[in-house]
Formats: sequence, structure tokens, C-alpha cells
Amino acid sequence: MTDLATDVDAVNDVEDLESFRSRLRAWLKDNMPAEVPRTAVRGALSDEEELADVQRNRDLQRKLYDGGFAGIVFPKEYGGAGLTPAHQAVFNSEIVGYQFPDRTQVPTFTPCAAVILEFGTEEQKRQHLPAIMKGEEIWMQMLSEPGSGSDVAGATTTAVRDGEMWVVNGSKIWTTGAWWSDWALALVRTNWDVPKHRGMSVFMVKIHQPGIEVNRIEMLNGAMEFCQEFMTDLHIPDSDRIGEVDAGWTVGTKWMYYEKSFNISPFITRPAGRSTEGGGSSHSPVAVARRTGRLEDPVVRQLIGESHSLSLVNKEAGARIGRAISGGHFNTQAAGLARILGGVTATQLATLNFELAGAAGVVWDEDDEELGALGVNFLVRQSSQIGGGTTEMSRNVVSERFLGMPSEARNDRDMAFRDVPRGGRR
Repeated sequence: MTDLATDVDAVNDVEDLESFRSRLRAWLKDNMPAEVPRTAVRGALSDEEELADVQRNRDLQRKLYDGGFAGIVFPKEYGGAGLTPAHQAVFNSEIVGYQFPDRTQVPTFTPCAAVILEFGTEEQKRQHLPAIMKGEEIWMQMLSEPGSGSDVAGATTTAVRDGEMWVVNGSKIWTTGAWWSDWALALVRTNWDVPKHRGMSVFMVKIHQPGIEVNRIEMLNGAMEFCQEFMTDLHIPDSDRIGEVDAGWTVGTKWMYYEKSFNISPFITRPAGRSTEGGGSSHSPVAVARRTGRLEDPVVRQLIGESHSLSLVNKEAGARIGRAISGGHFNTQAAGLARILGGVTATQLATLNFELAGAAGVVWDEDDEELGALGVNFLVRQSSQIGGGTTEMSRNVVSERFLGMPSEARNDRDMAFRDVPRGGRR
């Protein structure tokens, strides 16, 4: 009876949405700087400019924390606001037109902070979640490896226990922003004598320390945000392990859910209406068409309509998937639907914007650099269906674990991972 009364009191103590909106609107006006349209081609920032932008994001995150608006749905005891997903939706609508700490959202708040909140010890949560809320810690996820991309369960980076420490050797790759981040969640192998899904553990890894070498990878668009980490006799205390030894896939399954569903996640801030490829309002189809002087072209208007329809369907379908999962009507594997929808939509929107940009998306001068960015986005458009786990993998997950279709045949289901053929082995 006491617990029920406490729960009722807690619900009644939550600020109503209109009061929250009014308070938030006044605070944003007085404290947050106006949004500055992105004009530089992605990857054009120097290292110094990149680091300055990271610091700007940390400062913005601290502003949110000081104002009581950091981590809207995270509990107050860990530095959050202790509110509801509906309050986060209000925040997302009101932050439009203001700067916000976009670098601290994914993967710091989700999946990383969400995983720590669900699976971390009390000590781990009190150590890291308030630091995340304040912008003092930016987190990445160490999942993919050179020999296993979207098949994260194929990890061969190994941790061997040595008393209260674990000694890690191996490599992770495609870690976005590792060179300027602080911590990472890492899925590594701790047991080679059981089937691959049963022999992994999850650790919190401080990125910049002896035993880790971080190398940056230059992409087609000139960006060097992706990194590869080489871990050589890296020592991690057992106190930085999340979940039970060899039970990392239990954590990993929910981790993948948080990763796939970031587009509909209440853990992050995403200004309402922002396109999935991150172009922002300055890359709206109407703005692009007006900039190129093609707004009255009937073909261009068709493209604008198609873009609007795609964005609307992506938004509303994503919201419906989120409600269905929250309400227990869909299992969590339905997050793969949101992943597929978001990835495909982002690819199509990048293509449509490129078509709208016309010749300026291929060759541009300084005045048309924003349109040139659309051309660069087009070149790397397929990354929207690769990063964060390929949409092909999500299709498998949806078909097998959501729709209940037969699983693909596997000959390693009951085989010790050390005996599974890999690479050129036969």
C-alpha cells in the first residue's frame, strides 16, 4: 500500500505540460543562443574547429543542466529532470530555432546512458550519469570490429581476467568521434568455449589511457570522425563491468534496441521536424528550391511533395512504433522497423535534396557551399543504412524476432566460438 501511495504521489508531483512549456519557453529565450544554419561542407572543419565545436556542445549541455532541463526523462537522483516522454516531446518542439548540444545526444544519451541506467550498478550510475548530464562525459560505443561489422556478436576483442582487473586485447572500428570523446561502452569476448552469444561481457572503457591507440579514418566526404581503436594489454577494473560475466548479450540485446530506436527515443533531444539525415531546417526542400530559383518548377514541386510525404510518414510511423512498444503491443524487436524506416528515408531524402540542388550540388563556390554540402551528403547517403547496424540486419531481426518467421540456417548455433570458422579458415 505504501509503494502504491508513493507512486501516485510521484505522478501527481510531475509538472503539467503547459506549465513546463511556459517555463521552458521563457528559459530558452533568456539562456540559449539562436540556431546558426550549417553552411560548411561536412568534414571541412579543421581539428581545432572540431574541438571548439565539441566544447561548445559541452557548454550547451551544461546550460541545460544548470537550468534543470538536462536528461528530461532521467531520474533526478542521477542529474536528470525526472519528467516524462511527453515532456521531452514538448522540449523537442520548443528547442526549434535554438542551438542545442547535438553531439551529446547519440550515442551518449542513448544508447550509452540508457544502458548504464538500466544495467549499471548504483555506484556506476552515480559516477557517470550526472557527468553525462553536465556535459563532462561524452560517450561512444565500441561494437564493430575489422572482422565483424553489423554482426557484433562475432567480436574477437578479448578480455582475460587477472584478479580484480581485466586485460583486453583487440581492435574496434567505426567509433564515431572517439578521438574527442571520453568514455565508451565496449562489447568484448570473455569466453571462447561457449557459443558466440554466450561468451561476451560489457565494459565501460575510458578512451584516452595507456593501452589504447586511437587512429582516425578519412571518409569519402573528407570527414575524419570515424576511428579505429587498438587495445594492447589494456587494463580495465572489474568495477567497470556492466552486467554479469559472459552475459553481455543480455545487455547487448537491449543496447541494440536503444541504438535502433534513437529516432523515436525519449532519452534524446531532437528539434521537431529535423530531418533524419541531420540537415536541419536550412536544408528543407523548400529552402533549397528557393535558393536555386526553382521553386515554381512543377517537377521540383513534385520532389518537394515527395520529400514532405517521406518525412511525415517517417515521423508518424516512428511515433506509432514507439507507442506500440511502450504500450506492450509490440515487442522491443519492433525497433528494427524504426531503424529500417529511418535509414531508407534518410537515403531518399539525401537523394531528393541533391536533385533539388541541381548543378550547385556538383560544383559550387563559397556562396553555394551549403548547396555543395547536399552534394557531399548524396555521395555518402548509403551510410544512413549502414551505421548503427545495417538495415539488412534489421530486416532479419524484424522477420525473425518480431514477425516470427523461421530463422536462417546456422551451423554454429551450439558450437564453441573458438571452433567457428572465421576469415580464410576452413
